[in-house]
Amino acid sequence: MQRPWIVVLVGSSLYTVALLITTAIAGLAILACGFLPLRTLLKFAKAWAFVQLFLLRTLCGLTYSVEGLLNIPSGAHVSAWKHSSTWETIAQMVIFPPQAWVLKRELLLLPIAGWATRLLGPIAINRAAGGTAVMQVVEQGKQRLQSGLWVLVFPEGTRVAVGSTRRHGISAALLAKEAGCLVIPVAHNAGAYWGRQALLKRPGNIRVVIGEPISTLGREAREISDEIREWIDRETARLGG
Repeated sequence: MQRPWIVVLVGSSLYTVALLITTAIAGLAILACGFLPLRTLLKFAKAWAFVQLFLLRTLCGLTYSVEGLLNIPSGAHVSAWKHSSTWETIAQMVIFPPQAWVLKRELLLLPIAGWATRLLGPIAINRAAGGTAVMQVVEQGKQRLQSGLWVLVFPEGTRVAVGSTRRHGISAALLAKEAGCLVIPVAHNAGAYWGRQALLKRPGNIRVVIGEPISTLGREAREISDEIREWIDRETARLGG
């Protein structure tokens, strides 16, 4: 049953307020406990993500389902996600093992949330730096992988509107090739329910599909990157809204 628009608006507004409050609380907790090991701090972040998914379900009627969980291999690898919403930045903490996130460095300047994120081992890049940023992802990514953390990359570099795509950056493929690990592509239709820069969170069920691991052995980075993009674009189109 479809919710009246006023109910959607009220639920979305309440969630936005709750998001700000719970993020501030979690951020302050992480900052206060910054002396603890990284793995422990990442558990704080995962608990925050669980709370967000609960609030989205309760206030907005927004649920999710995941296909392909068995495609997540043991060990530490690179995950490459479609980026069309804020939702996947939250849900990935619950769906996948602990990950280091590749993100734009400006996010670390945000009060409380950004300061706390700095303590969670992200790979913060200057997106305008081109090849320098790619090599930063490779070098720091290899360190994270060696420590047992996965590395999360949004190959499109920024959120794109539903039905749109853009050329993928090469960093996810190059990192996996250099580290000798796998790339696990992830598609979803979250943007149809929580669009980029959108207040409204529409009720429904977000579908997430985890693809089979992509091998990097003996392959060129651009070839790997093209395979990632083709799979993500195909599955995203299949999922629709």
